[in-house]
Amino acid sequence: MLFCQITDTHLKAGRKHAYGIVDTATMLERCIDSVMQLKQRPDVVLLTGDLVDYGRDDEYILLATLLKPLTMPLYLVPGNHDERDALRRAFPEHTYLQQWAPFIQYTVDDYPVRIVALDTLIPGQGGGCLCEERLQWLDRTLADKPDTPTLVVMHHPPFRTGLGHMDRLGLEGADALEAVISRHSQVERLACGHLHRSIQVRFGGSIASTCPSSAHQIALDLSTDGPDNFVLEPPGYQLHWWDGQRLVTHTAVIGSFPGPYPFRTGGKLID
Repeated sequence: MLFCQITDTHLKAGRKHAYGIVDTATMLERCIDSVMQLKQRPDVVLLTGDLVDYGRDDEYILLATLLKPLTMPLYLVPGNHDERDALRRAFPEHTYLQQWAPFIQYTVDDYPVRIVALDTLIPGQGGGCLCEERLQWLDRTLADKPDTPTLVVMHHPPFRTGLGHMDRLGLEGADALEAVISRHSQVERLACGHLHRSIQVRFGGSIASTCPSSAHQIALDLSTDGPDNFVLEPPGYQLHWWDGQRLVTHTAVIGSFPGPYPFRTGGKLID
């Protein structure tokens, strides 16, 4: 089974450029085109937050339009730039968004790997939170199916990265989350967004990771007072492949590049 993770699309109404620079709508179109051209087409696409920039209805209408070429099931998670009710209004057919109000937390049990989605949104703030209520839901949910391999998806990563600016917009309740995860060995990975980079860390006996943005990336500055900067490094997405025993993650880069070239011709290495 193959999961595709896309994150931090940051769409703006009227296809306006984010920060006056980043053409996020066109970049999402290119991302979707890349996904649809994969030799092994994903079974599921996960969008892990900051889907739009201001949580506006017209932004979500644009998102729904741009996602139409994807033919596989989509599962959406809110980020700090999102607004829960507007997201639900734009995707009424996504009934999983209504599983547990007011938060957008849900489970999907239709695949060999269970999907458990967490809502880390604090309205109006850049940082995230997993309060006791949300964590208790997670603990109960994981306890329901202890033998089913599980992928937890969320926006804010539950770990420090060294990226000073983003660490200041971190996740409240990360330690409590790690305690919950450590009690449930079936959790294969926590797949997160927010950081606009590919980062991995051991967490609660599992692995927590972040995915590059389909648009702009956070500048790689590992200083505690790191500034609020982004760069136009190549955008990307991730593929989480379940081989029947473990989850293996690949980072894909969006764009056109020379190749592929053969290493051999006629059975011989090319000089």
